[in-house]
Amino acid sequence: MAETPDTFKKAPKRKPSKGKSVAVSPEMRQAYADLIKEREAKQEGYERHLRQDEPKRR
Repeated sequence: MAETPDTFKKAPKRKPSKGKSVAVSPEMRQAYADLIKEREAKQEGYERHLRQDEPKRR
């Protein structure tokens, strides 16, 4: 058992692939920013009405 089989060798490291970059018009960029703000406002309104964590009673 001096020789190890090639079956269980570590795979060689691969370089991570670069992300895709997309050119977007300023109007689309502004629309996307507005969409994000709207979602944040909705989430904040939703979380406001959730019950807060109350201290446990003994």
